[in-house]
Amino acid sequence: MANTEKPTVVADDVVVTLDYTLTVNGEVLDTTEGSEPIQFLQGHQNIIPGLERELYGMKIGDTRNVLVKAAEGYGEYDPEAVIDVPRSEFPPDIPLRVGVDLTVRNESGELLDARIASVGKDMVQLDFNHPLAGKDLNFEVTVVDLRNAEPEELAHGHVHDEFEEEELEFDFDEDFEDEDEEETGKNN
Repeated sequence: MANTEKPTVVADDVVVTLDYTLTVNGEVLDTTEGSEPIQFLQGHQNIIPGLERELYGMKIGDTRNVLVKAAEGYGEYDPEAVIDVPRSEFPPDIPLRVGVDLTVRNESGELLDARIASVGKDMVQLDFNHPLAGKDLNFEVTVVDLRNAEPEELAHGHVHDEFEEEELEFDFDEDFEDEDEEETGKNN
């Protein structure tokens, strides 16, 4: 039997609706201000571990400043995740400029995100670290709402948005087909 009582605090298996502002070194990098808050399933690693841990016990309307150290955010910067690739291996349509984000397929066929770190005469340096790796993250968070997760959300480990929850069905409109045939007939 599903729990129909609305949760009062952030806990595992609760869908959390959260407003946040992320700053790094005093610069705002991301915020929900002026847009919809995010929703996620608490305790299912839908958000970075350091932030998820600090939300436990918060109630609707609670605001908190949370400092997430790099290790509990996007990890420490790994110099081993920077590689040199011969310039000749890049297709001509890829702009070889510092800061360009790329998706690269490795030898196993896995897609990886990279950023061009430097461009030399013969080599291009790709950085596979997350752009926020090695950085401490400052969050200001406000819990907007809490609700029980649906059984399917628990089974899948993430919140379903309205499009996932509804099964979209497309019925073929015979009237539309007739109109389309008439238009086609007129053009032939």
